[in-house]
Amino acid sequence: MPGIPKLTKSDNERDLNFWERMYLPEIFKGLGYSFRKIVKEPNYAFQYPDELWDPPDSYRGRPVLVEEEGKPRCVSCNLCARACPPMAISMQSKEVDDPTSPKEREPAWFEINMLRCIYCGFCEEVCPEEAIVMSKEYDLTFHDREEAIFGLDRLMVPVERLSDRLEYLEEHRNVQETKEAWQHREDNNLHSLKDRHLLRALIESEMRTLEETHLREEEPVAADNRWGGVRSK
Repeated sequence: MPGIPKLTKSDNERDLNFWERMYLPEIFKGLGYSFRKIVKEPNYAFQYPDELWDPPDSYRGRPVLVEEEGKPRCVSCNLCARACPPMAISMQSKEVDDPTSPKEREPAWFEINMLRCIYCGFCEEVCPEEAIVMSKEYDLTFHDREEAIFGLDRLMVPVERLSDRLEYLEEHRNVQETKEAWQHREDNNLHSLKDRHLLRALIESEMRTLEETHLREEEPVAADNRWGGVRSK
């Protein structure tokens, strides 16, 4: 059964005149309005990819590791991996062989699956050393899934290139009740066992073996595990 047409015109709706029923005058009127906007209004678009958008310091791009003196600032505490909602971060720890280093551990390998990453910034929030921060990089393309798994070689960025983000964090996030910024690295590196007074006293007395406890060789337990991707080379 065919449908019954229903008149939906309201009482206060005016009738179209002859030119409005022709449609063409209204179309040209709309095109004229668009043309005036094109000529008079400023251009807000970027000529991508020749022109790229420069995000503000608060922008959360892909997470990167802060590199200092050729090594990651990371102390391999695994907090970022535990806090990551999509479980995009995987790592394996190893002990630092350098007795002069303030760190006891560092990552043997560190991987982030960028296909899983949701750019929430939780890893940056929980990191006690500000070793992993959100960068300004947003243009990521991959040819296959394994290419989207970033290792240390693609995650480490010199601290000089991340100064804008680190300064933003110091100004907007790290302010304490005393209105002073919390210096992450200086305050947190004091927790190292090698800096405790008791152990230093024992070393100075008789127990010389404690001086070499951090030098023992230890292979990463999960060095050959794939964790859903490939190990960084």
